[in-house]
Amino acid sequence: MAHDPPRPPTPGLTPAAAPTPEPTLAVPTGTHAVEFLPDRVVKRFPRDHRGEPAREWTALTLLDHHAPGLAPRPLHADLDGDPPTIVMSRIDATPLRGTTLAPAHLDALADALTTLHTAIPSPSLDAIAPPPWNPETALAKAVACAAEPPPPGLDARVGRALTSGASWLETQHARHLHDMPAALGIADGNLANYLIDTGNRVHIVDYEDSGRSTRAFELAELLEHPSTWVDTHAFDADQLVERLELDPAEHEGLRRLRPLLAYLWTRMLLPGGLAHTRNPAGSLERQAERLLALLDA
Repeated sequence: MAHDPPRPPTPGLTPAAAPTPEPTLAVPTGTHAVEFLPDRVVKRFPRDHRGEPAREWTALTLLDHHAPGLAPRPLHADLDGDPPTIVMSRIDATPLRGTTLAPAHLDALADALTTLHTAIPSPSLDAIAPPPWNPETALAKAVACAAEPPPPGLDARVGRALTSGASWLETQHARHLHDMPAALGIADGNLANYLIDTGNRVHIVDYEDSGRSTRAFELAELLEHPSTWVDTHAFDADQLVERLELDPAEHEGLRRLRPLLAYLWTRMLLPGGLAHTRNPAGSLERQAERLLALLDA
């Protein structure tokens, strides 16, 4: 993730209050090493990198050409090195995660998302592979999760959410999730990837899993990521969507994809799941309520 370590917040951006320190959402994202230098960031990838260096470099170079300033500027790459390495500019900005967002910050976030999703022309997008995490792989993972029995002793709300989610999954098909215009996406909804500077401009970082995606999937990834509510305040999903000019197909895709990703997060927050021990007490129950609300909408 090519951005500064924690720094004083941007004026008008309020750190979210936390009366009792709690562990926050943190899911393993790989084993790359990031070195912060005064004016640049060096990112070194493991040998078994699954194509991450090439994906990141491709996205950074495209955005530098078509949307300069949105992402770190690509400076140097040794994609075949040992280890593969990318050097990019260092963005002096504050992560939106862990703050209290004002309407102006949602405006800036919407502008950044619109630029990311629309700046790259179709011929360039067509040459990019889909990201490893996409609607088809998400649906396949959710179906596999639904086939596994949940642990005993769960809160009744969690059990109801899992049962309702599994029933809903039986009605979903991958073909329903792809019929939308292509867009460049980062396939990672963590709000820590969105940085706001002192001029109230949002920058986007972390392109190692990027690829040819859709706006609906990318927005669902962001809206349903627990970083928008575990330790961040006043992130209003509906208000953000209203600021984006989605077409009817994208609205319908978003409606289908949000429950899918919410179901996956409910599974990951179960005891023994990928995200369970790294989150505050009560996160699973809150996530179950979010899933039920989406299924009932």
